[in-house]
Amino acid sequence: MRTGNGTDTLYSLISIHDVMPATLPQVRGLLAQLRRHRHRWITLLVVPGRDWHPAEIDQLHAWQQGGLELAAHGWSHRAERLRGIRHRLHAALISRRAAEHLALDARGIGDRMRASAEWFGRQGLQTPSTYVPPAWALGRVPRDVLAELPFRRIEVMRGLLDPRTGRLAPLPLLGFEADTRVRSGFLALWNRLQLLQAWRNGLPPRISVHPNDPNLRLAASLDRCLASAPGSIRYADHQPEVPLQARLPES
Repeated sequence: MRTGNGTDTLYSLISIHDVMPATLPQVRGLLAQLRRHRHRWITLLVVPGRDWHPAEIDQLHAWQQGGLELAAHGWSHRAERLRGIRHRLHAALISRRAAEHLALDARGIGDRMRASAEWFGRQGLQTPSTYVPPAWALGRVPRDVLAELPFRRIEVMRGLLDPRTGRLAPLPLLGFEADTRVRSGFLALWNRLQLLQAWRNGLPPRISVHPNDPNLRLAASLDRCLASAPGSIRYADHQPEVPLQARLPES
């Protein structure tokens, strides 16, 4: 991928979302697809609060021992309720009922993020350094609360947030979860604009993949993107050179 300053983008950040017991077969298929395109270093976004059985935990151990990064991805990946008009609009336009943070106050969000991190240790897994709120919807959380959490980075829609400093490293984000014609058209345009941003600013693209994407409307576009994307690294290995000061995201 050629950048606007005449150099090549050296890597991409690829994540597989919604890793839970019910999606493990699809995740294995996605990993095989990624390997075919020579992408080896992937971040898996694990949903802890599902009904995990020992054999499924063993699979997470095997992936982690094989060099994949396990990141925390909410707790249940489902909002128990829709809280207010803002959450209802977000659910209708973007997240449906996945944005569990938006149903909680700041204390509830912090408690859920801590519980998510602690789950990994109880399973004998390494504690994740990366947290990704479902639908990238962090919610309203004071900076001092985030600074006390055991994460080094939080992924939001605009980029990677350092919870200790409140600094945001903006990074382009591509998505392919298009299960309707409207979503397909929106994401196709969004992805073109995000790739343009990566090209102009010399930034590594984030490529987010969901378990059912190979069966949805942008499946061919996803495969072309993976074929042309620069080699992947894990989120934990990304070191932004000059993070930009930004206001703490509210969603």
